[in-house]
Amino acid sequence: MMAKLADVAALAGVSITTVSRVINNYGSLSEKTKQKVFAAMRELNYAPNMSARSLQGKQTKLIGLIFPGVANPFFGEMVQTLEDLLFEKDYRVILCNSVNNAEKEREYVRMLLANQVDGIITGTHNMTIKEYEQIEAPIVSFDRHIAANIPIVSSDNFNGGQMATQALIRTGAKHVWLLAGANRPLSPTNKRLFGYQTVMKANRLPEHVLELPFSMQTELKWAKIREVLAHEHPDGIFASDDLTAMMVLEVARQLGISVPEQLRVVGYDGSQLIRNYFPDLATVMQPISALCALMVDLLLKQINDPKATVETQYELPVELKAGRTLLG
Repeated sequence: MMAKLADVAALAGVSITTVSRVINNYGSLSEKTKQKVFAAMRELNYAPNMSARSLQGKQTKLIGLIFPGVANPFFGEMVQTLEDLLFEKDYRVILCNSVNNAEKEREYVRMLLANQVDGIITGTHNMTIKEYEQIEAPIVSFDRHIAANIPIVSSDNFNGGQMATQALIRTGAKHVWLLAGANRPLSPTNKRLFGYQTVMKANRLPEHVLELPFSMQTELKWAKIREVLAHEHPDGIFASDDLTAMMVLEVARQLGISVPEQLRVVGYDGSQLIRNYFPDLATVMQPISALCALMVDLLLKQINDPKATVETQYELPVELKAGRTLLG
């Protein structure tokens, strides 16, 4: 259950009136008292209700979107598509860029709940499962396991991993590396790794995995990719996102490695920006429009009927787009 004012007061060891005064910045209170109340609010993930009482029981027509950041073309396109779909249904959005910062995400969640958003769509996983389970507003997650009762929408990551790896092997590649994001066992994106491993085992080829978390500094990613290309000499690389694939191509150019003659590369995501500006890149395309439509439908279903039954996992098919970096 979501924490209440009385819970905050009990944990802080003060009266409910004192908690209310701290929240509303009313009256004379010691700094020590304020800090105790704020600490209790953070621990309980308590979000004060800043909206008028007249809104209780009514929809605010606000939806919170929490994503790592829109600088990534994939997330940028997804956020824009979600906003367009929700606007058509008379909802407005509050966009929160968490940048893989757990405390920033907590603050944004508190802010969204304080503004009584009708629901949240999230593509981050910085907060703990316990914290998300305390949120009563409907939530839909993209590609992230955040709590057992929250539905997850994703593309078929396992098949996508298989597709990319099989395509590289069919071209004759035998020293295939996977450049993956952070290994999170419960995350659907981890299935790209499983797909890669399945194909490599079936072809009796050695597995090579380099983990490059989304939060890793860009300079360090460049250095690690350069180390692999310069010293390991792969003939095929499956990058689990298109931006990493673009880094591989640039490092290969700097090292004088010819693509696709010496190295073949397949990315993952297939955003419109990548397809428009880097059409030569072979990539596994996620159905962004369909994914967004499904997330919106699931969220509105729960908003309109709090007792609505939804599944915990939804997967949509992916498609391999061939390109010069794979076939020449």
